[in-house]
Amino acid sequence: MPIKIPDSLPARKVLERENIFVMTEYRAMHQDIRPLDVLILNLMPTKIATENQLVRKLSNTPLQINIEFLQTASYKSTHIDEAHMESFYTTFEQIEDKMYDGMIITGAPLADIAYEDVSYWPELCKIMDWTKTHVHCVMHICWGALAALYYHYGVPTVRYPYKLSGIYENRVLKKSSPFCRGFDDIFWAPHSREVGILAEDVLKVPELEILVDSREGGPTILKTTDSRHFYALCHLEYDADTLALEYKRDLEKGIDPMIPVNYFPDDDPTRKPLVRWRSAGQLMFSNWLNYYVYQTTPYDLKEGKTQKGNPWEKPEY
Repeated sequence: MPIKIPDSLPARKVLERENIFVMTEYRAMHQDIRPLDVLILNLMPTKIATENQLVRKLSNTPLQINIEFLQTASYKSTHIDEAHMESFYTTFEQIEDKMYDGMIITGAPLADIAYEDVSYWPELCKIMDWTKTHVHCVMHICWGALAALYYHYGVPTVRYPYKLSGIYENRVLKKSSPFCRGFDDIFWAPHSREVGILAEDVLKVPELEILVDSREGGPTILKTTDSRHFYALCHLEYDADTLALEYKRDLEKGIDPMIPVNYFPDDDPTRKPLVRWRSAGQLMFSNWLNYYVYQTTPYDLKEGKTQKGNPWEKPEY
């Protein structure tokens, strides 16, 4: 099944070149099935690259998905043409009365700034509170995951002695979870962060469980016991050249970065990176969409919101 995106979004041409079935808004209007409504809060400065990465992962499923992009009103990105943001992004005030089956909150390059000092922190907190009643299931990625764990549960963020940059082995801890279905016991995933969390701090929170961890970076993928919030500290959505571009950017800034580990053949930055995470990335997003969004979301999201008790209650798995 296709993914539905705005007709003129740049990602459409990228996906069509990759032979991915993309349905335009016009064609989707004539379908009788109800698509999933997924909201993406894109906090990355590389807006279009992140759009392409996430839409690519969400597209390869047997589900029709409506994608909306959300931006913060309290901070305007300076790395993207304003016309692009006006054409494809909405603000929280415009969607706060809507309901969504799923939502993705991306990372952001803010590891050196205290959460409370981030310019849009109050707005992000408001959005994260809003997801409790207006979004069926949320996927948080990297800094977005760390920020949510800190805000919702007080899980502290710890700084590593060096930046995790490269492709690292990750170990599946809960093999029975549908989220991990199809994963190898050990799989490779990109990491690009200076900070993380400790397992001992996560284990203090009864509402959280660790699904995947890594030797170098600790907990990698977590979720809440009610299966409504997922936290991925790795970047399984990354393109083949994303870490190479980050490495080049840091070189140009004079940072003298370490060569991303397990990435360039023979650690030679002049050679084409070796992709080892593509299948795991597809599994992660497909399993999330299928088992935790599509199979449990109410057909009528507004009716679900008004039910007695917890309208989003789902089995713990």
